[in-house]
Amino acid sequence: MAEQRYLKLTVAYDGTAYHGFQRQANAITVQQVLEERLAIIFGHPLKVTGAARTDAGVHAYGQVVSFATSGTIPTANIVRAAKSVLPPDIVVVKAEEVSADFHARFSARSKIYLYRVYNAAVADPFRRNYAWHVTQLLDAAAMDAAAQTAVGTHDFSAFRAAGGPPVSPVRTIYEAGCTREGDIIEFRFWGNGFLYHMVRNLVGTLVDVGLGRLTRDGFTRILAGRDRTRAGITAPPQGLYLKEIFY
Repeated sequence: MAEQRYLKLTVAYDGTAYHGFQRQANAITVQQVLEERLAIIFGHPLKVTGAARTDAGVHAYGQVVSFATSGTIPTANIVRAAKSVLPPDIVVVKAEEVSADFHARFSARSKIYLYRVYNAAVADPFRRNYAWHVTQLLDAAAMDAAAQTAVGTHDFSAFRAAGGPPVSPVRTIYEAGCTREGDIIEFRFWGNGFLYHMVRNLVGTLVDVGLGRLTRDGFTRILAGRDRTRAGITAPPQGLYLKEIFY
């Protein structure tokens, strides 16, 4: 019997066609497709652990999965072999051998998420699955200034969703802000961890700043107040991207 080894794969995917990352009983998910298709090249059933449980419609440049395998395919050949069995909207971009104690989720030290808004009067059908369309002109500088007040260690209860796992709401954000390039506004958040829907709730509230409905100080008071009902809407999923995970 082949010796067991432990692998870490970095995976990019377009989440449009999937009901999130995590396997579910009655819906197609990224995890299910990875497990079913990768089993072909490894020669046995396998279970992958994902670093982040992205929601339906959310995308990833750098999701990380880990798993144990007795398959004999050389690590250097995995990226090419995965391309032959995976659908075109899921791509293994890197494969590495890791130690037995590596865990895609629990070994992660920090993550970067991006969120994109298409800020134009008229909809673009080619962006509808990849950005939140906001028709009113947004003040990117005001949103950037407000976002930066979230940097540091805070209780993010004001931006956590109901129904999330019962975990501490305290998180540390290392960088936060937004930039505009033409009609695209991109938010960036780098932190040691994120609550369920936290980035989307932050963006929904920051857009209120961009529309002039909320000031920078008002945003800061919402953060300090820890009351979800005072914050903005949950931004839609298609604008969210898991950019990178650090270990």
